[in-house]
Amino acid sequence: MPQKSPDPRRSALLAELSVTSRRYMAAYALFNQAVADHLRLHPTDLQCLNLLGLEAAPVTTGRIAELTGLTTGSATRLVDRLERAGYVTRARDTADRRRVLVETVPGRMAEFGAVWERLNGGWAAMFDAYDDEEVALLIAHMRRTVELSAVQIETLRDGYAG
Repeated sequence: MPQKSPDPRRSALLAELSVTSRRYMAAYALFNQAVADHLRLHPTDLQCLNLLGLEAAPVTTGRIAELTGLTTGSATRLVDRLERAGYVTRARDTADRRRVLVETVPGRMAEFGAVWERLNGGWAAMFDAYDDEEVALLIAHMRRTVELSAVQIETLRDGYAG
């Protein structure tokens, strides 16, 4: 059976997607750095706070390592920095005294949230331009990106570099 020739429109779209996605990732990394600089945090610390804000309860440093993809040693150093900055505290787990839980400090998290609130208007306006089906597509894309990123991080950490 003869092979079908590639669709030139599809090829052009995929090439544009490749360039645009690289710009998108760079823009997000630079935005993340600017917010971190504004809060005087490391970009990874900023994203850790973001993820901790999504957790229902205090977590262990091991859980922080899982959330961030860091080693437990790196996660411990991250918690040390966040504790020094006043964003988290450590406390013994009342149910299991061997465990230490990391808990966010509400007042500091309110300051953190206020920065995001000031920036949210532009994002809300951008998303208002999309209809419900487009928003659903964006959500699906973001979920798949999160899943694929976790796999790619694990692959890189396992020593695959190319």
